Amino acid sequence: MAVIPKKSSDFDVVRGSDFPLTLTLKASGSAMNLSGYTIAGEVYSAINDGKTKIKKYADWNITITSSSTGVVDISLSDTQTKNFNLDVLFYDIKLTQPNNDKFVYLRGKLNMLEGYTE
Repeated sequence: MAVIPKKSSDFDVVRGSDFPLTLTLKASGSAMNLSGYTIAGEVYSAINDGKTKIKKYADWNITITSSSTGVVDISLSDTQTKNFNLDVLFYDIKLTQPNNDKFVYLRGKLNMLEGYTE
């Protein structure tokens, strides 16, 4: 099955807060069966332009909630986002198919906002 990546999605994240997302992964408009897939994702400091040193800030916490319907929960904890000291970070979510083909399914920016309530 050909996996067509979703277009980039940017999100606003409040520094020092949990950031959960529930995704339904689709291919050709239908929910994907994720049996045998692995999913990984990272948050990092820059787009690789060959000149800028990229710093990895965190790995997404990822759980396949329903393999048969393509539902995945991804999140960043308050402890992780507390340490995101730039105003804009980048992320991606990569799928590895059972045959070991790899695809970046989702990517974008995390716009970091300040939270003040203790």
